[in-house]
Order: sequence, then C-alpha cells, then structure tokens
Amino acid sequence: MSSPAAPAAPGPGPARRAPWWPWAVAVVVLVGVVVALLLTRGGDDGTAAPSPSATPPATPTATASPTTSPSTAPPTSPTATAGCAPTGDGPPAGADVREVVDVDGDGRPDQAWLTGGADRRIGVTTASGATFSAAIDSASPVPASAVVQRVQADGIPVVLVDLGREARLWSVADCGLVALTNAQGQAYTFDRGFAGQGTGVGCTQDGGALRLAGLDAVSADGGEFTVTRTWVDLGDGGRTARNGASEQVATGAAADDPVVTTAQEVSCGDLLAGRDGPVEPAS
Repeated sequence: MSSPAAPAAPGPGPARRAPWWPWAVAVVVLVGVVVALLLTRGGDDGTAAPSPSATPPATPTATASPTTSPSTAPPTSPTATAGCAPTGDGPPAGADVREVVDVDGDGRPDQAWLTGGADRRIGVTTASGATFSAAIDSASPVPASAVVQRVQADGIPVVLVDLGREARLWSVADCGLVALTNAQGQAYTFDRGFAGQGTGVGCTQDGGALRLAGLDAVSADGGEFTVTRTWVDLGDGGRTARNGASEQVATGAAADDPVVTTAQEVSCGDLLAGRDGPVEPAS
C-alpha cells in the first residue's frame, strides 16, 4: 500500500515594500540644511560688502575747505596800501629836516622841512618817497619854526608854522599840503599877539584825541593873566577850520605859570615849535 504524498510546500508570497517615509524625512532635512547654508552665506556677503552710502559723504567733506575759504579770509586792511606814491626829489639842499609823525598812514615816521630866504617853504617828505611843499607867504621877519601832529578823532595831520606875529595852518590831504580856510574862504591864521586876537596855539586832549585850539593870555598889569581857549574844528577832511566854543581856563595866573607860557607858544600836545620840528635855516 503506498503512502499518501506529502503536501506541496507553499510558494513564495508577494515581496514586502520598504517604508518610504524615512526617505521623505531625509530629503526635507537635506533641503532645509541647503537653504540654511545659502541664507547664511548671503548674509555674510551683505555684511562684508562696502556700504554704498559711506562713500558719497567723503567727496563734499574733501571739497568743503575751498568753498568756505573766501568767506572766512580777512579783508585787506586799508592801511596795507596807505602811503603816498614817490614824487619829487626829497628835501632841498640846505633845508632843516626833522623826523615827524606819520602823515600818510603807512605806519612809518615822515619828515618835515623848512627852507630859508625870500622864497621860504614848508615841506614834507614821506617815508614812501613823496615830497610836497607850500610857500610861506608872510612879511614877518621872524625865522619860521614848525610842528607836525595829528588831531581830532579822525587823526587829521596838521602842520603849524610859527612866524612870530602869527601862526599858519596847513593839513596833509591827498598827498599835499592844504592851507585850511576860514568861514570867509581865507587862509586860517592864529594871532600871536600882533592883532590882539590871540597869543598862541595849542592842542589839548579832549575825548581821547588831541584837539586844536587858539589860546589868548591877557593881563591888565603884566602880573596876573587870564587865559582863554577857543576850540578850532577842522572839517572837509582837513580843508576847513571853524572857531568853536570859547572858555576861560585860568584867571589870576602868574606870568610864569605853565598855563600862561603855553598860551604864548605854538605847540600841539607835547610837541613845541622851535624844539620838536624844523626851524628855518639862516639865509
């Protein structure tokens, strides 16, 4: 009797698929890493790049100086070009020459001079080389002497010439000697006791500047003097002279009182004609 056949072994079943989600996770992670790297790299590049806004301000800063220089530069001082242009040949031979104050505004002392004889002249020669003069038209036989000074707040240069009987007045204007005129258009003169209208000339400090004045010292007995001062105001740049206020500055003064002796001289401030200026040389 035969044995029954063994049952056949079952065939292989359908293959099992591997799970897909781990791969999906891996891909997502990888993409995230790549994106993160790209973003990080881009940020670094933006920080390191020079800012375009930093460069433009440098240009106006570099050019600011020439733009502002003209407005801050000091203006040219008028005294830098002061001084008369060189003219003439200087003081004549034989003239008495003395150094005097600056008359043309260049900051340097100038010279005043006197010549003698029938055609005597008063003149000025500046440090810049300009020479100008004026004739002394006077019948006074007394040798002339002069003093030069600046007066009033505007610093007008004046030349006082003592002629014994009178004192003549010039100013320096436009690089020349100008004879100042009175209200009648005539040459302004100071009496020196010859016409009974005054005895001298002086300059007194008034308001911080020397001020020109005519002086008159009179006495009834020769022992006591009354001194009167009359201010002289110069105008038109030193071309006109007008009498101002008068006042008594001394009464009952002795003959040797300085207020009396000064009123009998031609001076201006501390400068005295015959001592601090040219004197007419003997002819």
